[in-house]
Amino acid sequence: MRALVTGGGGFIGSHLTDVLLAQGWTVVVVDNFITGKRANVAHLEGDERFTLIDADLETAPRIACDAVFHLASSASPVGYGQYPLETLRVNSQGTWVALDIARENGAKFLLASTSEVYGNPLEHPQSESYFGNVDPVGPRACYDEGKRFAEALTTSYIASHGVDARIVRIFNCYGPRNDLDDGRMVPTFAGQALRGEPLTVHGDGSQTRSLCYVDDLVEGLIAAMFTDGTAGRVYNLGQPREHSVLEIARMIVLAAGSRSEIMHVPPRPADIERRKPDARRAEAELGWIAHRTLEYGLDRTINWYREALAVMGQR
Repeated sequence: MRALVTGGGGFIGSHLTDVLLAQGWTVVVVDNFITGKRANVAHLEGDERFTLIDADLETAPRIACDAVFHLASSASPVGYGQYPLETLRVNSQGTWVALDIARENGAKFLLASTSEVYGNPLEHPQSESYFGNVDPVGPRACYDEGKRFAEALTTSYIASHGVDARIVRIFNCYGPRNDLDDGRMVPTFAGQALRGEPLTVHGDGSQTRSLCYVDDLVEGLIAAMFTDGTAGRVYNLGQPREHSVLEIARMIVLAAGSRSEIMHVPPRPADIERRKPDARRAEAELGWIAHRTLEYGLDRTINWYREALAVMGQR
């Protein structure tokens, strides 16, 4: 059995690739490494069941496969802020190509979408039936609207071509290999704490996030793909435990054994006030819950960052 993982050189994609290989799959990763990192999959070199194709999805050779996990897209504010057109293209034309590969092969297909399709939500927590509150010309539009188009396209392929596809909306995820410089909260705070710098909390820190450890998320992706009856379904995957940004900052200082202080800086434009998944559908239909605690995940994540900074000579 062969799986295609688009964006498999990224943070989540590389962890997914590891698990698929451990389960006995042959895995082909396609990544152009605009925001992915070769180091994320370097440990797989020499594995005869692993193939890496360094290319845009549109120009890569068509792969015969049994499952397509479509994760290709910049997913961080720094990434899609630097590459807005590329982000829109991979979520539109790239999704079209990935769906065609699934259709041609009669393969299962999973679209890795995002909680950003809900925008700055007026419903809390966010359920799969919520249509969202998205600004189509705002600073996040290239990512938010790119993913919303990808969802619409996937839905149309199900209706028009009978593709065995499902959509997963990923909420805030963290863990080892999450780039320190990608602008997301956990790597930013962890890097600052380990360097002894102040942790920069935007606004008063009362805005909330629900953080899911990457191992939990990967288990959810695999469950969504391979559980019977999931074709055509949409699933929120995330940790429903909600924490304020200020609370998370304090937890990271403690986990890092740091003396860093917390410094409040101006709020980000169009920042999300509250983010929490309603994950009851995933629990009921997939038997999946995010069971790893924030303390567990932060401990492992910060240890990984500590080693990464030591290699870079910054710690």
